[in-house]
Amino acid sequence: MFDGYDSCSEDTSSSSSSDESEEEVSPLPSSLPIIKNNGQVYTYPDGKSGMATCEMCGMVGVRDAFYSKTKRFCSVSCSRSYSSNSKKASILARLQGKPPTKKAKVLQKQPLVAKLAAYAQYQATLQNQAKTKAAAVPVEGFSWGSYINSNSFTAAPVTCFKHAPMGTCWGDISEGVRVEVPNTDCSLPTKVFWIAGIVKLAGYNALLRYEGFENDSNLDFWCNVCGSDIHPVGWCATSGKPLVPPRTIQHKYTNWKAFLVKRLTGAKTLPPDFSQKVSESMQYPFKTCMRVEVVDKTHLCRTRVAVVENVIGGRLRLVYEESEDKTDDFWCHMYSPLIHHIGWSRSIGHRFKRSDITKKQDGHFDAPSHLFMKVKEVDTAGEWFKEGMKLEAIDPLNLSAICVATIRKVLADGYLMIGIDGSEAADGSDWFCYHATSPSIFPVGFCEINMIELTPPRGRFTIFQLTHLVNSLAVVVVVAWGKRCPYQQQLV
Repeated sequence: MFDGYDSCSEDTSSSSSSDESEEEVSPLPSSLPIIKNNGQVYTYPDGKSGMATCEMCGMVGVRDAFYSKTKRFCSVSCSRSYSSNSKKASILARLQGKPPTKKAKVLQKQPLVAKLAAYAQYQATLQNQAKTKAAAVPVEGFSWGSYINSNSFTAAPVTCFKHAPMGTCWGDISEGVRVEVPNTDCSLPTKVFWIAGIVKLAGYNALLRYEGFENDSNLDFWCNVCGSDIHPVGWCATSGKPLVPPRTIQHKYTNWKAFLVKRLTGAKTLPPDFSQKVSESMQYPFKTCMRVEVVDKTHLCRTRVAVVENVIGGRLRLVYEESEDKTDDFWCHMYSPLIHHIGWSRSIGHRFKRSDITKKQDGHFDAPSHLFMKVKEVDTAGEWFKEGMKLEAIDPLNLSAICVATIRKVLADGYLMIGIDGSEAADGSDWFCYHATSPSIFPVGFCEINMIELTPPRGRFTIFQLTHLVNSLAVVVVVAWGKRCPYQQQLV
C-alpha cells in the first residue's frame, strides 16, 4: 500500500461479504442528468440517495440495478474479480482514500469513471475555453526548469543542505515517485487532479509527467514538490477531489482504474505527513523583535545591537537598533557566525558599540542564547595562538583573496582578532573576529602547498616579485650601459 514510501505490493486478504464502510456520493450539477451504467441509461436522481458505485470497475449507477443485497458491485464478474485479487483491492482502497484492512473495506468515493461519464457533455462545449487558456503567454522571467533542461545541468540535491527546509528529512524522494497534482489538460469547469510521476529532480523542483503518457514528454511540467498543489497518492479520495485523466490521452483506456492499479503496484509516493513536515521545517526559532549582537558593517572590529525585522527561509533581516527609519539593515542566515546573543561581546572581550538607546523599545526582547550556533570547544592548555603570530587568512572584505595576516588579539572561547597585513587601520577598526576552528584561517605556507596565489601585504613584494624585479633592472642596466659604450658592447 502507499503509506509513506512502502511498496504498494503488500498483500492483504479480501472478501466480497466484508462489512461496508459507506459514504454518500455528492451530487453532480443538475444540468448533467444522464449517466450510463452497463449499457442502460439512468436519470440521476435528486439529492444523494439512490446511487451506488462498483468497488471493482468504478461504474456508477442506480443502486437498485446493482448486484446482490449489498449493492457493492455492478455485476457478478466484478464481485468475483474483486474477491480474487487482493493486491488490486489494496490499490483501489488507497486510491479511494482508505488503506485496506484484512477485510479490504473500501470507501465508496466518486470514481474517475463516474466523473468522466457525468461530465462528458461539458467537454465538447468547453474545448475552446481550454485552448484560450493554454494560449495565454506567462510573464517572462527566469525559470529553473527551462534553465536546467536547456543546458543539461544537474542541481545539488536538497539533502546536501542541512540548514535548509527539508534538508534533513527529504528522504527517498527521487525519480519515479508518484504524486497527485492538478490536471491542466482538462476542460472541466472545476479543478480536477491526476497522478504524475517524477521524471527529474532539481532541488525542490520536480519535472512531472502525467500517468499514461509513457515516453511522451509533450505535457511534462515543472512543479515545486513542497508546493500546496502536490499531494501523495490517495489524497484526492480522502479529500473528495476527482481524479480525471488528461484529455490528450483520455481515449487510450476504457478502464482507467485497472490501468492505475497496474501502474501503481510497487510504486512509491510521498509520505502521508509530507505537507506537515514541510510546514514544520519552515518554522524558525528566531522571531521578529528579537535583539541580537551582530558585526558592525562600518567597523568590522566591533559588534552592536540589532533587531530582527523579518524572518524568511531561515534568513534574518537585521536592523541596527539605533536606525530610526529602519534603513540601516542587512540580511544574514540564522546560523551565520556574524550574529550572537546579547552579552556575547562582553563575555569574550570583544569590542562592542554601546547603543544610545537606554532601554529596550516596546515589544523588543533578547534572543535566547540557545538559538545560536555553538562553536567547537578548544583546548588552549598546550600550544595556542598568541598576539603577533602570523598566519594566512581570507580577507573578510574580499572573500576571493587569502592574505598574509596577523593575530592582533586573543579573546576567550577560542576567538581571535585578525588583521590583514599592509591594509590595517591605525585604530584597528578593520580587525575581524575569527574562531580558531574557522575554515577561513590557515597556517603559513598553506597557499604554497596548494598552489594558491597568496596576497602579500600591500606595498610589499614577494620573493618571486623581488627576483623578477632585480632581473628586469639588470637587463635595463646592461642595455643602457651597452648603448653608452659601443666598444664594450661588441665585446659582450
